[in-house]
Amino acid sequence: MQMSSDNTKCQLMVIGAGMAGMAATLFAAKQGLRVVQAGLTGEVIYASGVFDLLGVYPPEARLERDDPWDALNELVTAEPQHPYARLAPDAIRAAMDTLTGYLAEIGLPYKGHLDRNTTLLTPVGTVKRTYRVPESMWAGSQALAAKAPCLIVDLVGLRGFSARQMVETLGQAWPGLRTATIDVPGTSVHGPKYPEHVARMLEVEAERKRFAAAIAPHVKGVGFVGLPAVLGIYKTSEILADIEKCLNARVFEIPTMPPAITGLRLKEAFEQHLPALTVEAHYHLRVLDARSVAGGGFELQIGNSTAEHGVLADRVLLATGRFIGKGLTPERDGIHEALFNLPVHQPRHRNEWYAETFLAPQGHAVSRAGIETDAHFQPVDANGQVVHERLYAAGSILAHQDWMRTKSGVGLAVASAWGAVQAIAQQVAKSS
Repeated sequence: MQMSSDNTKCQLMVIGAGMAGMAATLFAAKQGLRVVQAGLTGEVIYASGVFDLLGVYPPEARLERDDPWDALNELVTAEPQHPYARLAPDAIRAAMDTLTGYLAEIGLPYKGHLDRNTTLLTPVGTVKRTYRVPESMWAGSQALAAKAPCLIVDLVGLRGFSARQMVETLGQAWPGLRTATIDVPGTSVHGPKYPEHVARMLEVEAERKRFAAAIAPHVKGVGFVGLPAVLGIYKTSEILADIEKCLNARVFEIPTMPPAITGLRLKEAFEQHLPALTVEAHYHLRVLDARSVAGGGFELQIGNSTAEHGVLADRVLLATGRFIGKGLTPERDGIHEALFNLPVHQPRHRNEWYAETFLAPQGHAVSRAGIETDAHFQPVDANGQVVHERLYAAGSILAHQDWMRTKSGVGLAVASAWGAVQAIAQQVAKSS
């Protein structure tokens, strides 16, 4: 791989554009570092839009937790190799507050309680505990807590959402919950509807007034109205306020099945606003090749099937995810890290990857496979030695965690990105 004089030079290359990569880029830019980021942002679309910190612990008991900080204390005591154990609670809190503060600045506000999880409805009618929710979902948490009279609205033909199922599931515990079905004005009654189609339509003021008018005959006697998360992509607060005014009721969104509008909002917000922080972003390209160079640092090639850009980076943060993000590759002979061929913590034999039953209380060993790091989120080998003094890792690629079962995906991504960037900033300061 040859580098020319016009290739980009930066202090930090962030590889990956999921939640860990986006958070790391934000934190590094706010530290004043020159950042280049590359990765496919498509996986962000699959985010529910809610920010879990730690909702279930221990996962074997499926114990849902109202206080994530108490649960964190238990986790780091029981699992000292978990990525959360690398960080003090104040650092984890600072990471989440910095992310949500930035999102509020760019028009995507989040809400939650100071020291406890909130609860919200899911699209299948269950109740979930999470740390922060989009402001557009906050009234739903309040309605759920009070069991207030509430209408859940079904849209004819909408994929990934069923108000009827929600009411049937929760009706006994929430007697004031009822449902209504409307057709979205201006669309086909019989054809399928996708959340993005409805969301883009509601960006138009006249269309959302027609939408609210179709709901209005059903709201008598209720103070809250729940809708699938379709209230626009760029103007959600404005759309929500308009519909509330038309209905004279508190309105809230409920997550839909992925790919979800809430994930698309995050993707669009990051893509539009992070480059303004002097970030050089390549959000639809991958890092095809990465090599360390004499004297420290890395040479990287970015592109799709062939190289389109070259980067010379002082340091690299790897946030490529696990199998879906293709940060880890499962092969017949084991699990491999795809870019640097880093050592991967994993079961010794392939037949130990999975338990016999899918919902086994102990989970599956493959879910805890990943890259082991030291206290500064630098990858280490089997002997605990740092692989490269300028290489870091964050997010779901990290070993010794099962974010899906513990409902901690965003928290893990954001907190580990914070820890890695703080270590990078300290290293840069020492070397300057």
